[in-house]
Amino acid sequence: MLELLSMNKTKHIFINSDSRKINQIKNETINLVVTSPPYPMIKMWDWILEKESKNIAEDFDYIEFSNILSEIWKEMYRVIKPGGILAINIGDAARRNEKGFLLYSNSSKIINSCIEHGFTQLPGIIWSKPSNSPNKFLGSGMYPVKAYITLEHEHILIFRKGERNFSKLEEEIRKESAFFWEERNKWFSDIWTGLTGTQQKIKGLSRKRNAAYPLELPFRLINMFSIKGDVVLDPFMGTGTTSIAAAATERNSIGVDLMQDFVEFSKERFLKCKNQVNEFIDRRLDKHKEFATNNLSKENFMNENHNFIVKTKWEQKIKINKINKIVKKDIDTFEVEYN
Repeated sequence: MLELLSMNKTKHIFINSDSRKINQIKNETINLVVTSPPYPMIKMWDWILEKESKNIAEDFDYIEFSNILSEIWKEMYRVIKPGGILAINIGDAARRNEKGFLLYSNSSKIINSCIEHGFTQLPGIIWSKPSNSPNKFLGSGMYPVKAYITLEHEHILIFRKGERNFSKLEEEIRKESAFFWEERNKWFSDIWTGLTGTQQKIKGLSRKRNAAYPLELPFRLINMFSIKGDVVLDPFMGTGTTSIAAAATERNSIGVDLMQDFVEFSKERFLKCKNQVNEFIDRRLDKHKEFATNNLSKENFMNENHNFIVKTKWEQKIKINKINKIVKKDIDTFEVEYN
C-alpha cells in the first residue's frame, strides 16, 4: 500500500474503518504503530460500550472494553513487520461503581494482552502530567484514610515484534535518521516531563473531546523507533497528530479512525500542516544550535549536511528536511515533498 516513493517524498493515507479488522492493510507492512486508544472506564468513551452492547454501559464492564482493545492489538501484530514497534499511550482510570471507588489498571491489561498476542515488552515511559486543577484531589478532603492519590501520569508502553534486520540501504538511511545527543538523553529517559497537553475541544465533531496528544509525543517516538521512509500507523487517528508527526520526520503514514467526521477533519488539518511542521523543525534545529553554542567546540564533530557542530560521530550524517509542498493525490491520499 505504501511503497517508498523516493528519498524526498512520503505518502499519507487516511482510512475510515474499525481497527479490529483493517482490510486495506496487508500482513507485515507496518514498521511502527504510535497510538492512544480510548481509555477504559473514562466516561467520555462510554459510547463505545453502548454501541457494542446494550447492557454493558450500565455496568461499565471493564473486561468487555479491554477485550475490544485486545482485538485491535491482535490486528496490530498481523500488520506489523518483523522487528516493528508498537507504542501505546494509555492512562489508568479511577471510577466509582457498586463496590466503591476503584482503580482500573488499563496499562496492565494492555501489557498482558500484547504479550499474549506475541509481542515482547520493552522498557516504557511514564509521561508526567501534573494538574493545577483545584478539584484534582479525590476523597475526604484533609481527613486521612479515605483520600485518594491523584493520577497525574500516563504510560507509554513499548512492544516489539521480533528483531529487525537492516539492508545496506537502510543502514545508510539510519545514519540520516539519527537524533541529536541531547535529544537522546531526554527522549530515552523513562520519565517525560514538560510535555503539555493540547486543545481538547473542537467544534463540529461528534465527540465533545478529541483526546489528542501533543505533536512532540509522536514526533519523539517516530524518531526513536523508525527510520526515514518507514510506514507509521495510528489505528486511533483522532485529529491526525501522528500523521503530521510522520510527515515532520519524513516517514509514510496510515491513519485509521472509526468516526468519519474525524477522518475528514484530519485530512483537512494534514493538508494545511506545512507551516506548523516547518516551524516545529526550525525550533528543533534552533535548540540544537543553542546547545552546541553553550556546550560544544570545534574539537567535537561537524555535521556534513547542515554544517553545525554535533557531540558525537553518530550525528555527522543527520539530515533534516523541511516540507516543500503537500499535494492531495486522491480523496484519501496525500503526498509530501521535501526540500
